[in-house]
Amino acid sequence: MPDEGRLAKVKIAVISRNRRLYSTRRLKEAAEKAGHKAKVLNPLGFSIDVEQRAPDLHYRGKPLSSYDAVIPRIGASITLFGTAVLRQFEQMGVFTVNSSQAVSVSRDKLRSFQILSRHRINFPKTAFVHDLNQIVPTIEHMGGPPVVVKLLQGTQGVGVILADTTRVAQSVIEVLQGAANQNVLIQAFVAESRGRDVRALVVGNRVVAAMRRTAQGDEFRSNLHRGGSAKVIQLDSEYERTAVHAAQIMGLRVAGVDMLEGKDGPLIMEINSSPGLEGIEESTGIDVAGEIIQLIEQEVLFPEIDIRQRLTVASGYGVMEIPVDDSSTLVGQTIASAGLKEHDVLVLTIERGSLTVPNPASSREILAGDTLLCFGKNATLKQYAPRPRKRKRRDNARKQDGS
Repeated sequence: MPDEGRLAKVKIAVISRNRRLYSTRRLKEAAEKAGHKAKVLNPLGFSIDVEQRAPDLHYRGKPLSSYDAVIPRIGASITLFGTAVLRQFEQMGVFTVNSSQAVSVSRDKLRSFQILSRHRINFPKTAFVHDLNQIVPTIEHMGGPPVVVKLLQGTQGVGVILADTTRVAQSVIEVLQGAANQNVLIQAFVAESRGRDVRALVVGNRVVAAMRRTAQGDEFRSNLHRGGSAKVIQLDSEYERTAVHAAQIMGLRVAGVDMLEGKDGPLIMEINSSPGLEGIEESTGIDVAGEIIQLIEQEVLFPEIDIRQRLTVASGYGVMEIPVDDSSTLVGQTIASAGLKEHDVLVLTIERGSLTVPNPASSREILAGDTLLCFGKNATLKQYAPRPRKRKRRDNARKQDGS
């Protein structure tokens, strides 16, 4: 029964090619249970009208009625057209749970890892080669076999192959790149996590559900679609921080973040912009679809003010995130003793792992690993900004390129 306390109804479009899929059905049911209107629309039924100052969409030959929000459930096979439809909704001012840009980036495994590589996110050693002659030296550089060969755009464990020897890896890559015309990644095999991984379902800025998936028999892929089993788990703070941070880096409000349990902590394996809900809802008993609808309510009925836009009005002032590493002069000091306020710098929040401390007290100690969101004079903020690290080249690399 709809909650009588809700302020307004939201009209939601669930973009999916199959209304009978579990995830699609659950999202529609959750929206209607919350008192909203929801309709499943096939992305291939749209035509995009690109017209100056009047972006529009037609659906099955008729002008599309207005919607307040869109939940994209776009399959990998139609990513190009599906994200074009999603982008058109964005041009029309409709809220999209995941943006077209975020969906496009997350679908490309190489691009995803390239973006993650600039952040404090761990993942298995990853390489991409085009010249087949570079396969052997690349695998040797990664520490040797076994390695995992992955299609750049594979899903549900399809196109993921464990190569126990360099010769097998070379043969697989030659076939995929040659006969099948497929681009592949090479990743180091994380032996300690063989047959197991963790799926964390991120909604907004938190993990709402998590499960550990275990492969069946000798299968090393733990995907439920490949016969794997799952059970609910309580993530520790490091895994939760990693999942939320990875989703935010990709720009995803809703994401399934798959992590391997490495000996030194979580390793990102994949970030899915259209995670299936069946396995995780059945394993955990958590209403993930309902959490997604609540996110839409918060964004559509109570849109957040972008603090960066509001606070940069004053000339010479701005907002900056300041990561605090071990070498920072801020480590071990309180906000008061660091003299930030005296230098016209106001600490708005402190992010510490999965914890966010809003409006921290002046007595709050600053620790290594914290990220401070600060408002203040741009000139002062820049003094605390981390300096880009210079890339150190190995001696043998210098000899090889003649430098």
